[in-house]
Amino acid sequence: MDSLRSVIWFLLIGGIAGFLAGKIMRGHGYGVVGDILLGIFGAVIGGFLFALLGLASVGLIGSLVTATVGAMVVLWLARRFHAA
Repeated sequence: MDSLRSVIWFLLIGGIAGFLAGKIMRGHGYGVVGDILLGIFGAVIGGFLFALLGLASVGLIGSLVTATVGAMVVLWLARRFHAA
């Protein structure tokens, strides 16, 4: 039951981060649903990047910042490859 709760929190934080990243990185977007899905993937990437840099996130706000940074990276990459 605890792992299910963790997955739900992960998806919720990733979704919010994707929404925020879509608003921060204006331009042609992928729509709200697309940005949210990219944000969920970005949450994983953000955690990896922060760990690679030796940074740690603590609590809800830290997780949201980490996921938002990751979502911004994923959105930036998606827009670069989509434009090419």
